[in-house]
Amino acid sequence: MKKSGFTLLEMLIVLGIIAVILSVLSVSFSTTQKKSRDAKRKGDLKSIQNALEQYYSACSYNYPTGLPTGVPLKCGTDNFITSVPVDPKTGVGYTYTPVGTASFTICGNLESESPTVSYCLSNQQ
Repeated sequence: MKKSGFTLLEMLIVLGIIAVILSVLSVSFSTTQKKSRDAKRKGDLKSIQNALEQYYSACSYNYPTGLPTGVPLKCGTDNFITSVPVDPKTGVGYTYTPVGTASFTICGNLESESPTVSYCLSNQQ
């Protein structure tokens, strides 16, 4: 009488193959998440830059001295961005550096680059 079934060695080989596949998938998923957050950061910084340029034109050709997060960017009754975005991973605002009232730089750190690289935009005036 012959018994049919899997041997212990066959089961270990199958489990090893599944473990390798899962580790490859988790690494690629992590990389995809980092690239997605970087794309969001770049888009956020571009929308902030556009709002700051509109602010500059409407507010006597001056950039704001600070950029509070989570609130609208306003000058008088004009609303240029409904809520200043924050970093998608940390929830902290981007680094805004005004240079007097006629220039600015706004930066965020990209995750998918190793070592970490800052992505910065400046005024267009």
